[in-house]
Amino acid sequence: MMKLAPYPEYKDSGQPFLGDIPVHWNLFRNGRLFSQRNETGFGELPILEVSLKTGVRVRDMENLKRKQVMADREKYKRAAQGDIAYNMMRMWQGAVGVAPVDGLVSPAYVVVRPFPEVDCRYFSYLFRTASYMNEVDAYSRGIVKDRNRLYWQDFKRMPSPVPSIEEQRHITSFLDAVGSKAQRFIRNKRRLIGLLKEQKQNVINQAVTRGLDPKIKFKPSGVEWIGDIPEHWDATKLKRVVSFNPSKSETRANPADEEKVVFLPMENISVNGDIDCSEKRTLSEVWNGFNYFRRGDVVVAKITPCFENGKGAYLKGLESDFGFGTTELIVLRPSKAIDGAFLRFLTSTKQFLLLGEQYMTGAAGQQRIPSDFVKNYPIGLPPIDEQLEILEHIQEKSAEIDQAISRAQREIELMREYRTRLISDVVTGHVDVRGIEVPEIAEDELLALEEDTADADDEIDDEGDMDETD
Repeated sequence: MMKLAPYPEYKDSGQPFLGDIPVHWNLFRNGRLFSQRNETGFGELPILEVSLKTGVRVRDMENLKRKQVMADREKYKRAAQGDIAYNMMRMWQGAVGVAPVDGLVSPAYVVVRPFPEVDCRYFSYLFRTASYMNEVDAYSRGIVKDRNRLYWQDFKRMPSPVPSIEEQRHITSFLDAVGSKAQRFIRNKRRLIGLLKEQKQNVINQAVTRGLDPKIKFKPSGVEWIGDIPEHWDATKLKRVVSFNPSKSETRANPADEEKVVFLPMENISVNGDIDCSEKRTLSEVWNGFNYFRRGDVVVAKITPCFENGKGAYLKGLESDFGFGTTELIVLRPSKAIDGAFLRFLTSTKQFLLLGEQYMTGAAGQQRIPSDFVKNYPIGLPPIDEQLEILEHIQEKSAEIDQAISRAQREIELMREYRTRLISDVVTGHVDVRGIEVPEIAEDELLALEEDTADADDEIDDEGDMDETD
């Protein structure tokens, strides 16, 4: 972490959200820095989108998470390379950025072109700071807060701190360089986390399929892909030690009762086997149309991609005696021959998930694992006391790995917090970076940086991508 000093002299900006700014900086309203671009009829240009993490980028039409019906492209607005585009309803969240190429944005977006003494990348950094986004919220208008919009007429009235064009460019280069270093750090930590997760999975796979004693004698399991198992283990199938999808009639509950029980939608079940029991529903709401389970059962996601990701859980910690959940679960009830936690680990091994993927049926995007695959899945089953020893071993080894994962995740959080604070301090003039020599960053490195930032949990703000007009 570098130590930065403030500017030698400051003046009052007159704006509470900015406070003091360097004495040689100006304070201009955005109307003196940008003009509105409202050009249509360029249907041949690529579609752009605004990401809350990475700004404006070209939309990948082939790999959209959800397909959208495109309105008449001739009505979409042109954003020239270097323009700033923002979503009127989401700029207060950071849905703003610089167009990387000539492209099209929804009619619900605002496009502004810079005047000559403006470096749009500096202002893109500024507009995405927490203090500026709060100011955007204050200038936005609407009937209800979550539908407020920042129209061009209001955007152009907003004040912005303005250093010279040379200083804007230097600030931008400095922040790009810092961002590049920060993202390399984050990328390496993510790789470490991936390796640690793989190590944890290997610990589980080895323990539940081969046991803990490497010197023990083995015997053929009779299943080629399982290979040998300890000779005192039973070669069996899940259906012989597990019952499937038990009946809710065993509860003897009144379906019209207003008693509340835990409800588990898929998003409340993690790939790590954790469950979020915060959602409760009355029996009358869930008695029909949902899957029933009770405390101590094991649930396995059956739909893609949840199955392949290993979503499932041992419901030892269910907060009600029984509950209901999404129909995209297979419910397994362990017999006395198999511990519930051991069963959960068996159904999260690489072998189980990879083989199950081959048996999935249904249309693309809606494929499911057949119950018969799970029922007939062959396993090597140790005695119950050995299962408990294996579980203790997995818990001990997993705890060490989980601590290392948590440390790496915390280091990522701290790096992100540092970078966010540094951006805010630099673009508002709280610290002076003029004397810092900045290495040049190749354009392809910046593009790789943005792609790496847009990870799986990236939130794309595409509200208003349909044909909304004002």
